[in-house]
Amino acid sequence: MKLNRSCLTNRKAFEDISVKLPEFDWEKMVQATDQAPRWIHFGAGNIFRGFIAQLQQQLLEKGLEESGIIAADTFDFDIIDKIYRPYDNMTMMVRLKPDGTMEREVIASVAKGVKAAVGNEPDFAYLVNAFTNPSLQMVSFTITEKGYALSDFRGELFPIVKKDMEEGPQKAVHAMSVVTALLLKRYLAGGFPLALVSMDNCSHNGEKLKASVVSIAEAWGKAGFVPDEFKAWVEDESKISFPWTMIDKITPRPAEVVQKALEKDGIEDMAPVITSKNTYIAPFVNAEIPQYLVVEDRFPGGRPALEKAGVYMTDRDTVNKTERMKVTTCLNPLHTALAVYGCLLGYTSIAAEMKDRELKALAERIGYVEGLPVVTDPGILSPKEFIREVIEYRLPNPFIPDTPQRIATDTSQKISIRFGETIKAYLADERLEAERLTAIPLAIAGWLRYLLGVDDKGQPMEISSDPMLPELKEQLKEIKFGEALSDRSALERVLSNPVIFGTDLVKAGLFPKITDMLSRMLTGPGAVRRTLQAFL
Repeated sequence: MKLNRSCLTNRKAFEDISVKLPEFDWEKMVQATDQAPRWIHFGAGNIFRGFIAQLQQQLLEKGLEESGIIAADTFDFDIIDKIYRPYDNMTMMVRLKPDGTMEREVIASVAKGVKAAVGNEPDFAYLVNAFTNPSLQMVSFTITEKGYALSDFRGELFPIVKKDMEEGPQKAVHAMSVVTALLLKRYLAGGFPLALVSMDNCSHNGEKLKASVVSIAEAWGKAGFVPDEFKAWVEDESKISFPWTMIDKITPRPAEVVQKALEKDGIEDMAPVITSKNTYIAPFVNAEIPQYLVVEDRFPGGRPALEKAGVYMTDRDTVNKTERMKVTTCLNPLHTALAVYGCLLGYTSIAAEMKDRELKALAERIGYVEGLPVVTDPGILSPKEFIREVIEYRLPNPFIPDTPQRIATDTSQKISIRFGETIKAYLADERLEAERLTAIPLAIAGWLRYLLGVDDKGQPMEISSDPMLPELKEQLKEIKFGEALSDRSALERVLSNPVIFGTDLVKAGLFPKITDMLSRMLTGPGAVRRTLQAFL
């Protein structure tokens, strides 16, 4: 049995092995998309295939949509060649339950996978035709936060972006330049309205997307590549809108156990591939069942009935509150704390960490005890229930192969939001005392201990990539495993940095507590564990 259009005429064989097949006319969907596309998505990876494409599948099966999604990739074209085209753009979706059982479904709502490269004539021409069609309502994105960045942390344009700005839309390469070039085609074809919807897991994602597109349009206008009115059209949200969203679903890398289960049941060619850009991807997507997508309802040209597929359609303030709830209180802080301590204690699975009494207690205290008093309640979701689902159902799922090492990546870029916002909320509330916090300081102290690159057994430990790692290691170079913390001035300089922590932790009164915690963790093998036990 193969994952391609042949499965649609081989229904019994797939149903006999409990694989749900699409319940709509696939050929008709492909034709409808060619003739009147309504949705294009940039970023053809797992979160799209395992979550967003499944939303359109629901609408197709309910008869609420006729066309599918055009999936475009701007970065890794091997994904289109090796994962989309050989399988007729279909994905085997495998939902992993905590009891080890799997739900399997063929997602077939993607009508076409294309390479979003100006130089790829057939694919780019297809995208131009779609962008200039008045039927197009929505262009969504999962290209990661880095995909929107035009400049480095010094504010200097990346060379590729600078070159795009100098050479114009005909030679665009960067993802944001390519999208802006396609918007120009739409503008010149009649200026039909459109929503550009970032679905990436980053704060104020719509704002980031708009800023990048407007910057490129402005540069091209100054260089004479585009009409003066083009930038104004892009900025006019009655014409081009940039809704904010909050997305939440864990879609880790393909698991070998899933591949073997599919192949055992007779489904061929399920092996993952490693692309030339080092993307590890498979014809299947394995993911948890819980999923959340909250979208600001601003679509000037209309939209699919996403609320009929479980999407929360709301206003910007509610999106912002939901994102803040998740990122600063109910999920991301727990994840980061578990990541650094998981690495120190030798864990390679988040699920395994949740069986550890101290680590589970750490997550519970950060969420329930220290987070909830200052949580932002969005009204559409219960923060307490969200935390409960995270701690009791999502993180302990042993069949979600997520690692603390992966989550520990770029921690310096995350810690100001994941812990700093809660600390600032305590400082701003006269009823609360930041000095009484325990689990959050423990998470920060654990991260500083992690940066030494020595685990709790005293053995060398690899530190996950982080843009500030060289600078932080230099600042902490006098802090040694197995030695008393004598000179605290370097630590004081680090902890007083509001760029890293979102606030000055020395002024916040947390320096003595964090210093004491770190000092305890330096005393020798097993000290990290003993420190957790002492404070929890």
